[in-house]
Amino acid sequence: MRRRPGIGGLQTAAAARDQYRLVGENVAKIRTDMMKEQLATFRSQLEEFARKHKNDIRKNPAFRSQFHEMCAKVGVDPLASNKGFWAELLGIGDFYYELGVQIVEICLATRPHNGGLINLQELCILLRQRKSDREAVSEDDCLRAISKLKVLGSGFEVISVGKKKLVRSVPTELNKDHNEILELAQAQGYVTVEEVERRLSWTSGRAIDALDTLLDEGLAMIDDGHRDGKRRYWFPCVSSNSSLVADT
Repeated sequence: MRRRPGIGGLQTAAAARDQYRLVGENVAKIRTDMMKEQLATFRSQLEEFARKHKNDIRKNPAFRSQFHEMCAKVGVDPLASNKGFWAELLGIGDFYYELGVQIVEICLATRPHNGGLINLQELCILLRQRKSDREAVSEDDCLRAISKLKVLGSGFEVISVGKKKLVRSVPTELNKDHNEILELAQAQGYVTVEEVERRLSWTSGRAIDALDTLLDEGLAMIDDGHRDGKRRYWFPCVSSNSSLVADT
């Protein structure tokens, strides 16, 4: 027959548990303090690195992207404010602010042409046309500027359709059917109702309904000038032959 532990035994076990808990808390505190110290060291080194390479960070998109990755690893956001050390040293807050303004202008200027959905690559080309240094803007720069626009609640966001990234500047909600049609159109810039039915195994009604919605939203254009009599639905936002707006 087992004996129940006495009061002294219970007190000893409780004291042992308290000691283990205190040891665990001390170890956790030591680790936390070490991590804070390491992060402070990394931030200091990052600032020194930024001072040394500030010209490369400003002018070289690839270098700028790597710098942002370094910042993210130590919890530094150089775009969080236009004031303070990073803005004064690098001026990259101003860079992304100006880039965001230009992105808005281009999206508004091209909206009659693409319905408010523009290929990210095309957007970058148009941005480079505005600058003396054609390599001054990268896709990474555009994505960072757009992320700041999204925080402001301006309705801008980046969506993925197949292998392409599209920048949306209108509040249109695209569902799965719309995305599948846009992905299908990437091959030649357009689709037909028959092609959608065949390639996606849809009924005629489903294909026409989705295409009519895209047409109503201004994302598609109709082309009826073909001998086979088949209507083409062109999508400027994914067409490789999309004409760039030169006067933006």
